[in-house]
Amino acid sequence: TDRAGVVIYDCMDELSGFKDAPPALAFNEKQLLARSDLVFTGGRALYEAKRLKHPSVHCFPSGIDTKHFGRARDHRRMAGRTPASRPRVGFAGVIDERMDVALLDAVAAQLPEIDFDIVGPVVKIDPATLPARPNVRYLGMQDYRVLPELMAEWDVAMMPFACNEATRYISPTKTPEYLAAGLAVVSTSIRDVVARYGEPGLVSIADDPESFARALEDALPTRDDPARLRAVEAALKDSSWDGIWQRMAALEHQALKTVASAEQTAEAQ
Repeated sequence: TDRAGVVIYDCMDELSGFKDAPPALAFNEKQLLARSDLVFTGGRALYEAKRLKHPSVHCFPSGIDTKHFGRARDHRRMAGRTPASRPRVGFAGVIDERMDVALLDAVAAQLPEIDFDIVGPVVKIDPATLPARPNVRYLGMQDYRVLPELMAEWDVAMMPFACNEATRYISPTKTPEYLAAGLAVVSTSIRDVVARYGEPGLVSIADDPESFARALEDALPTRDDPARLRAVEAALKDSSWDGIWQRMAALEHQALKTVASAEQTAEAQ
């Protein structure tokens, strides 16, 4: 077949580290890298892992529709919360080997006065291994359109990720989604989360059950804090899909010119 004008490898995760990953993944990626003109990575850790394997690697941390998730703040203002409402903590994403189910279970046990909403499909793990507690409910996969309404009910969002090969290079899109929704966030020490959001103080980082539970409790009263929300808005100003697409398109345009010039030179010889 004819060669494409430009070949772009958009690398969003290190899939070879996932459970039951096909052995051929590493070989196939090597071939793809050899064919690619550009490589985009979905986070800093992935960028560091790929930048020595290709001459044109560019880091594009997860982008989101900030207006879409910002509707959670509008829903919350309109609906309000009654004084008798129990605090609610939420998670939205795929539930697989990346989730530290033991951590979730221990935290839910320590905080029986807090309700935990787990949104998303259960994949590659036995649902029977998930915590079964009165204050933990599983809502399954939900339509993208209703996520802001669900998040409006939460006081804090959490990311209880395990620290393993499957999470070594992740840059969770849910981090900016949660923040755009106005939520305070508590996460385990995922490298990209710590560097991009933890060190600036936008996300609380904790790994053991006691610290994680304490961080959730400390985050509860900050949900609607104006100063925190202003800091979040400033941090997310470059996270829109449109802005990221424009930067990607500029690189693609330059790559097209480079490829065309090389082809012309080859033809002239």
